[in-house]
Amino acid sequence: MVHNFVKNSFEKTALKLFTITNYSTFALINFKQNNNMKKIILIVAIALTANFANAQDAMKFGVRGGVDMVSAKADVTYVDPLGGVHTSSSSFSTTGFYVGGFVDFSIADKMVLEPGIAYHAASKDDFKLNFLSIPVTFKYEIATKFNIMAGPSLFYNMDSDAQDKTTFNFDIGASYDITDNFFVDPRYSLGLSGDTKVNHLLIGVGYKF
Repeated sequence: MVHNFVKNSFEKTALKLFTITNYSTFALINFKQNNNMKKIILIVAIALTANFANAQDAMKFGVRGGVDMVSAKADVTYVDPLGGVHTSSSSFSTTGFYVGGFVDFSIADKMVLEPGIAYHAASKDDFKLNFLSIPVTFKYEIATKFNIMAGPSLFYNMDSDAQDKTTFNFDIGASYDITDNFFVDPRYSLGLSGDTKVNHLLIGVGYKF
């Protein structure tokens, strides 16, 4: 009885924190880079949180973290003194980590909607990367304990000098439930926008409460 009371209290508190964090993060991004796509995402995020706020029997909170293998490629176009147009590419890769939380909403048989938030950090030489990501993933159970997942994610670059403050990725991956609580979920996040496309290969473990 005490265990259930503690669990329910934790879930209510975590839901409030998750709601406030999601709303505040999207509001900050929308304020800094205002366009139609970000307004739509903001509205969808708030609506999803509001619609599921009272569905505590059909949701689970969790935390995850792991290795973030980052690769980035930038294409630069320039005009030479003779009027020619040229394009050059540069790329680099490094390894860091990520940590964050999520909420699982059961929306259909074997189908789960999983919004989350995570902090990513990596560095190479004197170059440092710090991102805040907000993935919205759909998971489908294809076999007992095995799930496939896919969905969009928004990355906010926390570097004050970054040109691409907000970029969009598409995530695809899988997960395996080791127990009812512990799981592993490798996924690949493909960079879709920005002058520099940043990809993330995420190898993580997590725990569901």
